[in-house]
Amino acid sequence: MTTNKTTKSKAGAKTAAKRTTRKSVKQENKHIGLVKNDSWLEPYEDAIRGRHEHALWKIAQLTRNGKKTLSDFASGHLYFGLHKLAKGWVFREWAPNATEIYLIGDFNNWQESPKYKCKRIEGTGNWELKLSEKAIKHGDLYKMKVKWNGGEGERIPAWCQRVVQDEQTKIFSAQVWNPEHPYVFKKKTFKPDISPLLIYECHIGMGQDAEKVGSYREFQENVLPRVKKDGYNAIQVMAIQEHPYYGSFGYHVSSFFAPSSRFGTPDELKEMIDTAHKMGIAVIIDVVHSHAVKNEVEGLGNLAGDPNQYFYPGERHEHPAWDSLCFDYGKDDVLHFLLSNCKYWLEEYHFDGFRFDGVTSMLYYSHGLGEAFTGYGDYFNGHEDDNAICYLTLANKLIHEVNPKAITIAEEVSGMPGLAARFEDGGYGFDYRMAMNIPDYWIKTIKEVRDEDVNVCSIFWEVKNRRPDEKTISYCESHDQALVGDKTIIFRLIDADMYWHFKKGDENEMVRRGIALHKMIRLVTLGAINGGYLNFMGNEFGHPEWIDFPREGNGWSYKYARRQWNLVDNKELCYHLLGDFDRRMLEVVKSQRNFQNTPVTEIWHNDGDQVLCFMRGDLVFVFNFSPTHSYTDYGFLVPTGSYEVVLNTDAKEFGGNGFADDTMTHMTNYDELYVKDRKEWLKLYLPARSAVVLRKL
Repeated sequence: MTTNKTTKSKAGAKTAAKRTTRKSVKQENKHIGLVKNDSWLEPYEDAIRGRHEHALWKIAQLTRNGKKTLSDFASGHLYFGLHKLAKGWVFREWAPNATEIYLIGDFNNWQESPKYKCKRIEGTGNWELKLSEKAIKHGDLYKMKVKWNGGEGERIPAWCQRVVQDEQTKIFSAQVWNPEHPYVFKKKTFKPDISPLLIYECHIGMGQDAEKVGSYREFQENVLPRVKKDGYNAIQVMAIQEHPYYGSFGYHVSSFFAPSSRFGTPDELKEMIDTAHKMGIAVIIDVVHSHAVKNEVEGLGNLAGDPNQYFYPGERHEHPAWDSLCFDYGKDDVLHFLLSNCKYWLEEYHFDGFRFDGVTSMLYYSHGLGEAFTGYGDYFNGHEDDNAICYLTLANKLIHEVNPKAITIAEEVSGMPGLAARFEDGGYGFDYRMAMNIPDYWIKTIKEVRDEDVNVCSIFWEVKNRRPDEKTISYCESHDQALVGDKTIIFRLIDADMYWHFKKGDENEMVRRGIALHKMIRLVTLGAINGGYLNFMGNEFGHPEWIDFPREGNGWSYKYARRQWNLVDNKELCYHLLGDFDRRMLEVVKSQRNFQNTPVTEIWHNDGDQVLCFMRGDLVFVFNFSPTHSYTDYGFLVPTGSYEVVLNTDAKEFGGNGFADDTMTHMTNYDELYVKDRKEWLKLYLPARSAVVLRKL
């Protein structure tokens, strides 16, 4: 728990931070790393340095000038909440505005009693209650009864690690969790193989065929084997932190330290993660630190009569678009809560990293709403929340201190420079940022551009549009594009014909077009990655329809809040053709060592022909986006040698026409003009609306 710093200690921390800054960012070159890597940032170097120095000052303050570590600071979950001791129990809560706090629950008939009355720890805003071993037991339900000047209310403790909902009353309560035989991880250490990082974005509850809420155990048994077979090496799990409303997709969090009980027990989540690790699959949690649910009884909205205990006051208190509350990242106690939350998920559940949701909303006072971000000046014009920037920087420092192999990903749409750059260079320290421009580009192209007008130069530029010093996660579509009000790529391409012509042998032209472009869009996006690739579960095989969670407007139905695996398993339908292609596509990419780090070398593009060719390592990617023109002996200058076909979107096994003979080895043709370059002509037959990948032998 942090305490207020004196002016003297704060000044000392600042002095130490400045001294460290001079050493870490100036060195022999006058420019900080971000500016060295991008000279267009030079006019904003003072702002970049200011943010860096702010983070250094805060680190010095929280670690007492290096006497502790950030990990030491971020251990609130070991102190606050309910814990079993060698003898008895201890409960603690931070509630500076409270005047009295009682624990009420099954153990005292939900009544206030002196035995369960907390005591304020002198000189702090913390409360503590020590109980005998028999005072409470595993499985008991409980809450806090909090009183403050002018009011009182029942509350779920902010730091509690288990919350359950009564099926009849729908009321949430904290639950004592201390099983006699807690789950013990079998896989003690795990080093993810992320070369490249291939993410299967998923949701536990909707990860099964049945019209219900799926469980951790069902996901472990039914979905993890599919992920492994399909070739993905990471899952990004949504909606883990407890949330009152299932339909929020997990983005209105109430209990930040409690894994959602809708899907099972904490031990079952641990077993699921352990099983994933045994399969070689990393597990990333979709963490929500950008805002919190407004609920007061279940959440942090008014824990002890002070609605601003965790959140900004005044106009910044509520998020104008999300109907939620905005954390005050300028408070050390809030930093303590959120940083401890990061460490908790790493150590208690062995998660391998985080995808931070809503980072754009955190970075700007405007939450990025209504802003265009057309130039660098838009990132340094004084409307940025330096407290939030500092928190994100500290979170990355902490996470990699606790686990150097951990993965951090930022979901950020504005393009803030430095987000996924090294901290030492003045960056915020994320390992990756989401390439959110790519799905937007594909949606716009499919909606607005005729097939015969598709510009391959534009495609190539868009899938490579990123800062050279920041790795990205490329994707064609995520869960965002599958929700009600939007459409998946397959539905944009085929629409209602999905229902009537997706049986093999019964495809019409709309379906054939959709199947061809679905594969090509994925291949060109994956082929140009510089970090990782993401797919939302089911989209790889063209899962039909949208995602719609149970709500009043649909009669509380689970029909669209599930994944119909029976479709891809049915060999009479076209879905399995897309699934088979996706699996083979990942195999090809993984066959090239460190594929994500190999240069993307353009070989050829011709917008008139709608043909694009580029090379990565020994792999040559060729695309013919023309809907009507096939080309014979279309030539490309490539390194001299022999080439074999390793993937063809037009192969019959993937729902294509099978026009080309992919068994033949392609030899380059001599041209004396290019002898010095050691290049010759590779001539190929390119069917309309198809792509092929070749490997140099």
